[in-house]
Amino acid sequence: MSTTETTSTWQPTACILCSRNCGIEVQLRGRAMTLIRGDKANPVSQGYLCQKAQRLNFYQNHADRLTSPLRRRADGTFEEVSWETAIAEIAARLVALRDTFGGESLAYFGGGGQGNHLAGPYGKALRTAMHTGNYYSALAQEKTGGFWVDGRLYGRQNCHATEDVEHADVVVFIGTNPWQSHGIRNARTFLREIHKDPQRKMIVIDPCRTETAALADMHLQVRPGTDAYLLAALLAVIVREGDEDQEFLAKRTTGFDAVRAALLDVPVEQYAQMAGVALSDITQAARWITNAQSCAVRTDLGLEHTLNSTLNQYLRALLFLLTGNFGKAGGNNLHTALVPLMGHSQEGEQQKRSAVGGFPFITNLLPPNILPLEIDNEHPQRTRGLVVDSANPLVSMPDTQAYRQAFAKLDLLVVIDVALTETARAAHYVLPAASQFEKCEATFFNLEFPANAFHLRRALFEPLPGTLPEAEIYTRLLRAMGVLPSDFAELKAAARQNRLAFAQAFQKLLKQQPELADYAPVILYETLGPTLPPGLAGAAFLWATAHQFAAKHPAAVRRAGHQGEGPLLGEALFEAILNSPSGMVFSVSEYEESFAFIRHADKRVHLEIPEMLAALRALSGNHATPSDDYPFVLMAGERRSYNANTIYRDPGWRKDDKDGALRIHPEDAAALGLQDGGWARCESKRGAVVARVALTDVMLRGVVALPHGYGLAHPDESGVRQLNGVNINELTALEDCDPVAGTPWHKHVPVRVSAVSSTA
Repeated sequence: MSTTETTSTWQPTACILCSRNCGIEVQLRGRAMTLIRGDKANPVSQGYLCQKAQRLNFYQNHADRLTSPLRRRADGTFEEVSWETAIAEIAARLVALRDTFGGESLAYFGGGGQGNHLAGPYGKALRTAMHTGNYYSALAQEKTGGFWVDGRLYGRQNCHATEDVEHADVVVFIGTNPWQSHGIRNARTFLREIHKDPQRKMIVIDPCRTETAALADMHLQVRPGTDAYLLAALLAVIVREGDEDQEFLAKRTTGFDAVRAALLDVPVEQYAQMAGVALSDITQAARWITNAQSCAVRTDLGLEHTLNSTLNQYLRALLFLLTGNFGKAGGNNLHTALVPLMGHSQEGEQQKRSAVGGFPFITNLLPPNILPLEIDNEHPQRTRGLVVDSANPLVSMPDTQAYRQAFAKLDLLVVIDVALTETARAAHYVLPAASQFEKCEATFFNLEFPANAFHLRRALFEPLPGTLPEAEIYTRLLRAMGVLPSDFAELKAAARQNRLAFAQAFQKLLKQQPELADYAPVILYETLGPTLPPGLAGAAFLWATAHQFAAKHPAAVRRAGHQGEGPLLGEALFEAILNSPSGMVFSVSEYEESFAFIRHADKRVHLEIPEMLAALRALSGNHATPSDDYPFVLMAGERRSYNANTIYRDPGWRKDDKDGALRIHPEDAAALGLQDGGWARCESKRGAVVARVALTDVMLRGVVALPHGYGLAHPDESGVRQLNGVNINELTALEDCDPVAGTPWHKHVPVRVSAVSSTA
């Protein structure tokens, strides 16, 4: 296609800006997306779209796109090198570090941005070659406290409960604003529907009067950092009034007596006062929940990135479990996963821990809060080499200053990305990847219930010259590291015959050489991949995935409309994945199956988690209050109409809030001499930033907010790099995190605020 040619055909793909990955259709002009609309054929979003997706061309085409491998010179500048040179040198340095200092000296970060997940299995193969399990990701910064709780409740840390908000009579949103952050299917449509329905109730627990809170039947405007007090009081009211679902608890759970005893000790009136919420409102909310036929609980970063975050996750689970809203329509349910998003880490004597700090793995992940400490020390097993894929930890992870100092100490930093990010600029080597619209891609955020869907997207454009898809990058690295023993000629020949012959040859190979199992994605890419439709070689590992899933969940696959017996069912599922450009439903579960997914031998939910009950009892002595030095609480990382993760580098995509303003209550602003549209200095114990001021009464007194996704440098029209907005992680500190999961307390950063005349 020429640079001026315009297509009139709508091509299906997906938005990549949040976990929903809504289906979209686009029209193209050369390498630009000119028109974007929702894809009605997508089985999940069905044509729904928010305003951010309309600006996706700012991701695809901007001045920071990379088109050649880069190698850092001794003076810190970069030089372009060939792919052959970059791959050979990186592989040699990885092998040298591995063989000299052991696999513990190497680590991996990222493995796919929002909706960029097909690289994940290839990254796992590289970690195998590196002999390391040190795996850091944004998922571990956000969700591992909840995964740890899930492991105790349901038997495995990858038993994840999703919320059936569409069928719920009462929906409880805690620390989430779906109007902006989405996270649920077709969020704005759903929020409007429940707001208008007099038979249904919406309860929002949030320190801010968000767009979602404005639509709610009840907004419990909790003080930042006191969610655990509010949830404990809410649960205590339910138990005090005897409104727990006793039949469900007796039939489906163990350990309720211990939980009940702890909740009866909760000083409800005191905790309500500490949370800043009227006891009458807490009591009313409890009665709405217990009197409803169904209640679904949805939480997000507001609950996970604040004080007591793992305890918060336990208490929110108790809210739907004690009321019997589990394994039913309109409740919370365990779901299937075509490609599991998380794994499971053993506890006890088999617990794996980080080499330097001894922090425990959860779902085979380590939290980003500990990575600088694992690098910046003199321990013999310290992290010396790091591969970063589709992530920008220098900006998006806590404590930018600590990251900057630690990365300078690395012997090897390799970044795989589409853009010259802040992290890439600190790397020794930068490998340019094709964008999410220049290769086949998919998301593993498939968390739907009862119908679960998968969308394998085809490329809209050829990769930019000089860039490669991650599947090819990882395959070349593994070949250069010498971990693949042959060219698999027999497998390639079998694949050219048919998939039955290929399956027999593939099984024979893994039986003879079981050590190759962890390299299966690369082997499938090289052998089966070339026989797939053009552009889909990187998805070849889904053939094995489809067969494994169909063998494990045949009834659910057949309910989704796929037919066949034995291996034929797996083939039918794989063919549907390949031939459904708008996505397809891969499983349909029954609500009762939530209990079958429990991994405890007794198939019951184990409610008693001693560490969490001890934390609940200790709450009364742990209440954090503002200090004279830092009298405000900063809620860092607020989601707004025109901010996203650092995938959007070009600031031109923003229609408003171009600087990422500091939001503050008008009365607080008046006391500090701040003017709307003026400038303020926001300072924490770690650092300071200067931000534009926005006055709004949606904030509580004593609370301020800054959005994420800013603080990025991008070339202007003359090529000069300009900084846009502030990086909130200049204010956060590594040590301010949850002791169980290491999740950061972004929503509770003590700060002081003062007026300044300009950004200088």
